[in-house]
Amino acid sequence: MVFTGMPPAETAELSDPRTLLARHPLDPPARAWLDEAKARITERPAAVRTLFPAARRRVGRARLDARWTVDEAARAVLLTALPLGGQPLADELAGLHRHGDPAEQRAVLRALPLLAAPDRGDASREPLGDLALPLVREALRGNDSGIIEAALGSYGAARLPDAEYRQAVLKCVFHEIPLDRIDGLPARADAELARMLADFAHERVAAGRDVPTDIWPVVRPFPAADRLTDGLTAETRAAAPERREAAERALAELRRTTASP
Repeated sequence: MVFTGMPPAETAELSDPRTLLARHPLDPPARAWLDEAKARITERPAAVRTLFPAARRRVGRARLDARWTVDEAARAVLLTALPLGGQPLADELAGLHRHGDPAEQRAVLRALPLLAAPDRGDASREPLGDLALPLVREALRGNDSGIIEAALGSYGAARLPDAEYRQAVLKCVFHEIPLDRIDGLPARADAELARMLADFAHERVAAGRDVPTDIWPVVRPFPAADRLTDGLTAETRAAAPERREAAERALAELRRTTASP
């Protein structure tokens, strides 16, 4: 593991939708609906196909924290009530994701860490494992920033192969998704990702554009930082004015970040 200086992600307890909903003052009808919906899904899993889309209308859409709204958290809780595992669970999730609107798709993706536990308290239930990775990959092929961010929660961050994870991080940079919202980045940052981000930074400078400052902590610990510093230094001496100014700003930010503890 390489320390990048990036702030730690939210703790599992604080970002667990079950904990957030327990603390949120849902009104009595909404709380009753959620409890009844969970019971119905436990008894008849197919009921999730009508109850899952209805969550926003029944519980509202207030924001609980930086990641969860009430309806998305409620939908995640409904998914944890599914008495399914393995491929049947993956198939049900795929159907909900395929037919859902963006908020429903985010809820499916953000619920994956809750569903991927080996047995979720039931030793007879087959684990989900990597069976939901196709949903993560599908989400990363799109251009919805909220869905891309949701796909890079702890489930995707733990299971995507290195090359795919690096490409996903680079896509987040292109979509201006703050890198501190991506799970696993301090642990998974490596020299190749640093090189890719350094190349991106140099392309931005060559176009006379500023570089997102949150890439520097990822680049900093690796040799790519030294090569980029040399390149930016050369740009400040020989480039056209607009490129020189962008290079100077990037170089100052990189040096400032490198000097931080």
